[in-house]
Amino acid sequence: MTVVTDAVRHQLREAMAPRRTGRVTRLVGLRLEVDGVEAAVGDAVRIWRGGGTLDAEVVAVQGSTLACMPLGDLTGVRFGDPVESLGRPLALRVGEGLLGRVLDGLGRPLDDKAPLVPWSEVPVDGAPPHPLRRELVDRQIALGVRALDTLVPCGRGQRLGIFAGSGVGKSSLLSMIARGTEAAVSVLALVGERGREVNELIHRDLGDEGLARSVVVVATSDEPALVRIRAAFTATRIAEWFRDQGMDVVLMMDSLTRFAMAQREVGLSAGEPPATRGYPPSVFSLLPRLLERAGAAESGSITGLYTVLVEGDDMNEPIADAARSILDGHIVLSRRLATSGHFPSIEVLDSISRVEPAITTPEQRGAARELRRLMAAHRDARDLIEIGAYVSGANPLVDRAIGVADAIEGFLCQDVSATVSVADSWEALHELVASSQHSGSRG
Repeated sequence: MTVVTDAVRHQLREAMAPRRTGRVTRLVGLRLEVDGVEAAVGDAVRIWRGGGTLDAEVVAVQGSTLACMPLGDLTGVRFGDPVESLGRPLALRVGEGLLGRVLDGLGRPLDDKAPLVPWSEVPVDGAPPHPLRRELVDRQIALGVRALDTLVPCGRGQRLGIFAGSGVGKSSLLSMIARGTEAAVSVLALVGERGREVNELIHRDLGDEGLARSVVVVATSDEPALVRIRAAFTATRIAEWFRDQGMDVVLMMDSLTRFAMAQREVGLSAGEPPATRGYPPSVFSLLPRLLERAGAAESGSITGLYTVLVEGDDMNEPIADAARSILDGHIVLSRRLATSGHFPSIEVLDSISRVEPAITTPEQRGAARELRRLMAAHRDARDLIEIGAYVSGANPLVDRAIGVADAIEGFLCQDVSATVSVADSWEALHELVASSQHSGSRG
């Protein structure tokens, strides 16, 4: 006797149900318009074009017309091509088998390894942790970068932004963190970045050991705008699945600005009015929807690190300003430091972690505060020092800063291939501050 399960019955009902097809009625730029099918915003539709099919997503509904954005190349699409609604958004495969894999923006494998064997399929959209049930961010998570672990410490479940102009070292800093973090799982999302970076990240930066505990999601700059947007949500959903298993996850996204630019393309194509610097309102509503999904949950956590590419090194441009207001801290990279050979080019005095008081001891905060005082004093007197106008003894704090300037520089610099434990970083900071006090007493 054959037993028919509920899942089989569901598949049979779907196969036997009548299918209603519509037609492509208009194609302008990136926007497809479809008539004759019923679908909700976010649902997927399938277009039957010559030589195959093309999936698209509904982004707006105008009467009986659906405005859709393609998830692939529009070449070959004609007026009148048949369109079928899938009745749901495209699903994402998740499971422990994702570790060590490289995926595209839709969650499909890009590497030459065996096909994915998922434990389950889930929708890409997820809900952020309940604000009253989130675990407190009260424990530091090591990033392996000495300047960050001591002066801009990151907590388990915190969300940090890395703000910098182009070519200042954002991707290199992320690669250091990917190797040096103590988190059980790393999820890396390359959104709208150069295709060259993918192989470099995998083979040069991560290596076999780092990739074995990582999932890499890639949507390069030549991909359709909707795929670039979806890549950010795909990476976040994968990180959420591992978090729901009780794991601590580090989610790294490069970059949040390319994500916003992709949404600008979609919004303008869907008919939204341009607002600040051409960004439509949907960009500023989509950012919190993405960023709030990271963080500590009732069990497990997602520590989010998001790079923000600022236009013209303007740290107050719209996307940077919006991201900074949502995130729990920011790391500023300086072009001045990068061009002088200082790596990582972290401008410590302009960077801050909002959870530092909750994840560090009074002794650690005191040492970090003292080093910041020395750096600020040296910065304020730099012009006088460089032209030889500063007189020794005029300011005891500046005298101390001058005495340990080289030591501070050595502490803040770190080779891209090196990782330092958080305990060693704090020990080195305490030694540096102690040596500055001895230097001052000798002066």
